Amino acid sequence: MNGEKVEAMREQIVSGPVVKTLLVLAYPLIINRLVQVLYNLTDTYWLGKLGREQLAAPGTAWPLVWFFMSIGMGFATAGFAFVSQYVGAKEYEKANRAAGALYSLMMLFAIGVGLFGVASAPYLLEFMNVSGTVYPYALEYTRVIFAGIPFSFTLFAFNFLLRAIGDTKTPVKINVGTVLLNLVLDPFLIFGWGPFPEMGVVGAAVATMLSNSLGSIVGGYMLFRGRVGIHLTVESLKPNWDFYKRIFRVGIPASVGSSTTALGFVILTRIIFTLGGQFGEADVAFATYSITNRLTNFMFAFSDGISMAMGTMVGQTVGAKLYERAKTIAERTMAINFTILGAGTLLFIFFRVPIFRFFINDPAIIAESAKVVKYFAASLPFFGIFSAVNNVFQSSGHTKKSMVLSIVRLWGIRLPLSYGLGVLLRDTAGLWLGMGLSNVLGAAVALIWFLTGSWMRRIIEEKG
Repeated sequence: MNGEKVEAMREQIVSGPVVKTLLVLAYPLIINRLVQVLYNLTDTYWLGKLGREQLAAPGTAWPLVWFFMSIGMGFATAGFAFVSQYVGAKEYEKANRAAGALYSLMMLFAIGVGLFGVASAPYLLEFMNVSGTVYPYALEYTRVIFAGIPFSFTLFAFNFLLRAIGDTKTPVKINVGTVLLNLVLDPFLIFGWGPFPEMGVVGAAVATMLSNSLGSIVGGYMLFRGRVGIHLTVESLKPNWDFYKRIFRVGIPASVGSSTTALGFVILTRIIFTLGGQFGEADVAFATYSITNRLTNFMFAFSDGISMAMGTMVGQTVGAKLYERAKTIAERTMAINFTILGAGTLLFIFFRVPIFRFFINDPAIIAESAKVVKYFAASLPFFGIFSAVNNVFQSSGHTKKSMVLSIVRLWGIRLPLSYGLGVLLRDTAGLWLGMGLSNVLGAAVALIWFLTGSWMRRIIEEKG
């Protein structure tokens, strides 16, 4: 581990100006998120040229992919907590060993997930009640994305490890490169421009897989060549069963929390297709949801970047036992997130029609989007508070709290309210209202729990 570079960043995190340090760490992450959102928006734009069924295909695939990836990401969250707290405690060699153990664990897990996902995709899509018109496109897209999972996982591991030591710029450079490659490949592979074959929806998936593969290879090269703060070796990748036990102890609640959240969105997809089919057109309801997701992701690019930067600061300050500073960092992050998402929501409300029409000029989808604005949009700033608190719990290593919080918001509030209100009102407006209420109520529960201070305790050992 590059001690001088990491030590300098650590000092700024544990003793520098809170907001300034937060923004220094956050701006590369925000750029990274914005570029990823730009890719998603472009993907949606090109697929919208093919039709609403093709536009909906990635939206059906990603909850499934996210479900399996989130199991592994729980362990990445645990690894992040250990590495960042070791850095905060100035135990750099232990931070390096933890990084190697995490990287090898993620590689092994990802190979298993990829094989299982390719084989089980048809049954999973049928479970989601995907409409017959969308199903063939969704199946092709899902299988290609699952085939590329090992590369996606190792790229995520690279991002987590560097963020844990306070390096938010290097991952962004790689991620921006992969996304730009994806942007270029998309229309060529979808429409068969130039020498490329016309692949339709599959072309979008292949572009994603190729881009992530390149990013994963570059990230792995930098880690093994010692070009970044962490230097992995073949020796450090060997299974460390004692450390694996500790990762599992902290990671299993995070995995359960994130995977049950992802499974919840699989169920939500089923609810949208079901209610949409009962009270209108299923494809219209889900296409509207897909576009809304892309637009909210654009707003969340800012708040998520700030929340992730906060996670690095909270992890290291908790590792240094500076608990009140960690609390101050979290509170300021919540205030910033609420303000940013509030402004974004106003823009979303005022420019709804031209925004939706840009992606697909379908009167039915534009009419459905009016319900989104009326019943769901105002809840978005509250999600910024929920997201920040959830990140505090994860980065401080208190993953059981994060697990419970995620399950309560989605399974205890969102799914019952979305389906129940949809059936009660006999309209998809009930679906959107239930989703909005879950953000507001989830934020209230999260904030109350945060203020108890029960997360102010580090998870690394005190000695040795």
